[in-house]
Amino acid sequence: MATETVAKPRTSMRVHVQKFGTFLSGMIMPNIGAFIAWGFVTALFIPAGITPNTELAKLVGPMITFLLPLLIGYTGGRMVYGVRGGVVGAVATMGVIVGTDIPMFIGAMIMGPLTAWILQKIESLWENKVKPGFEMLIDNFTAGIVAAVMAIFGMLVIGPVVKAFSNGASAVVEFLVHNGLLPFTSIFIEPAKVLFLNNAVNHGILTPLGTEQALTQGKSILFLLEANPGPGVGILLAYMIFGKGMAKASAPGAALIQFVGGIHEIYFPFVLMKPIIILAAIGGGMTGIFTLVLTGAGLRSPAAPGSILAVFAATASDSYFGVALSVLLAATVSFLIASVILKSSKTPVGETEEDSLSAATSRMEAMKGKKSSVSSLLTGAGATTAVMAGPVRNIVFACDAGMGSSAMGASVLRNKIKAAGFPDVKVTNSAIANLSDTYDVVITHQDLTERAKPATASAVHVSVDNFMNSPRYDEIVELVKSSNTEGTAAETGAPAAAAAASADAAPPSDILVADSVILNGTATTRDAAIDEAGRLLLDRGAVDSGYIDAMHEREESVSTYMGSFLAIPHGTNAAKDHIMKSAVSVIRYPNGIDWNGKEVKFVVGVAGINNEHLHILSSIAKVFTDKAQVAQLEAATSVDEVLGLFGKVNA
Repeated sequence: MATETVAKPRTSMRVHVQKFGTFLSGMIMPNIGAFIAWGFVTALFIPAGITPNTELAKLVGPMITFLLPLLIGYTGGRMVYGVRGGVVGAVATMGVIVGTDIPMFIGAMIMGPLTAWILQKIESLWENKVKPGFEMLIDNFTAGIVAAVMAIFGMLVIGPVVKAFSNGASAVVEFLVHNGLLPFTSIFIEPAKVLFLNNAVNHGILTPLGTEQALTQGKSILFLLEANPGPGVGILLAYMIFGKGMAKASAPGAALIQFVGGIHEIYFPFVLMKPIIILAAIGGGMTGIFTLVLTGAGLRSPAAPGSILAVFAATASDSYFGVALSVLLAATVSFLIASVILKSSKTPVGETEEDSLSAATSRMEAMKGKKSSVSSLLTGAGATTAVMAGPVRNIVFACDAGMGSSAMGASVLRNKIKAAGFPDVKVTNSAIANLSDTYDVVITHQDLTERAKPATASAVHVSVDNFMNSPRYDEIVELVKSSNTEGTAAETGAPAAAAAASADAAPPSDILVADSVILNGTATTRDAAIDEAGRLLLDRGAVDSGYIDAMHEREESVSTYMGSFLAIPHGTNAAKDHIMKSAVSVIRYPNGIDWNGKEVKFVVGVAGINNEHLHILSSIAKVFTDKAQVAQLEAATSVDEVLGLFGKVNA
């Protein structure tokens, strides 16, 4: 089955820390470009820079004092409560900026999401209770008052507290450096990376402290404590030489991705496969940090991702030798320790290296809480049956417009899953542009899968070649059975439930009428059939002529052939402005039409607003999954027979 595995771990302290780290990372990572920009400006134009320039150096202070904290505060607020949360988060961040004389990154990471959360909770008190016409007035004044109060609170309370914490943390770092203890942080950092706990440390503490240090010293060692690619590549090199089977075969590609691409997580399964190899990562990390301390080297800004290219791009002008030596020695020590471990250890009886790597990859994904974007490169995943650690609650069919083919597929699978005894599993449809990372399973046409993945990274992805009768559906039903072993899935969120309910709600009575059904179409080609179906919609006043052009555009990108002699041409997502009202047309071609190499005898033209058309599409889908009813359609001698057949299904 063309799927990707999703692991949804049970809630634990580790999972909570991972989520917290991910949240912190979510505030920092989108703004890494701004950190790097500040690093370049600083490296170039300060008096000790590469090309000192007094005028341009004026950018340095405002960027680190105002720009970076405000970006973090806005991003954190937006993560909690959308754009309005971002705005009040930025305003509140101004309080901690004005209330201190150090860069307020940690203060911004507190004030942004906290203020947005408070605004959200306050506004929930009168949600749906405000009289129409007064919503904007109340919303704006509420946001303004909350933002002003929190800015004052940040200035008088949070700012001084954060400054004291930052000074204390800086003193701890200085103590570790001066006493030669900083390398021992690898004992915590390297295992944390493999367990996906590094974000809380790296982006919550090291990046803010490192940036403050870089402001005063022009560079910081803290940026390289976690980002050094040496320990990981050393482990992978050891597997290249002393590994076996799949692990050995996968190591070269993994090493390239880890060292040059900066995706460190690709070496985590190699550690999890033989947990004792974490000693190699710790030894390499300690060596790298010791080298940096010894040479006084550092980076001027964060290196994200941890690629050797990003590391050198962020290296301070006087630190290239020290940084290069740090990476080299870290990789060497890591390689030597891992080589000894691999040579002296044996694979458990009855288990191959391939089995071990696959199992380790699965454990890694379970710890991470979602599918790894690179794990399929290790195990060849993507053509295997998916395994989920939690129940399947909501499934979405996604196509370009979310109107026709996806609705039909959703109806087919919904019926199969209900028949299997899981009526509470929600099966909905959506346009790809409207997807969010809230689904357990995402089903797309094979030509659209790559477009859907970025917005739904946590989901199992299933690619099909047609939406009507794909054999993948039976495999998805088996996935639901295996995942929902303790009963049917829990109720999903309101958006998915509402979408599912809309498919079962009674539609307007004029979605499909007799005038829109033709028993003997005149078209002999695919494009002519699309025109014929589109003209029926146009004659109904449901669409304008631009919609027919969009139907052709949609067909050129992805075929609307559904299987069972059925095609359902419809417009692109961008063509919804051309739809006046929901309507469906049905044309039968007794002699068949060549539809990109497939025989089509029934063409259903679709134009839908607010999912009003989903009920009739659900009826059509039920008919076309029943060979006897398809035969009845082929033999129908009147329009009333066609309408009656769909009506009988709806009864």
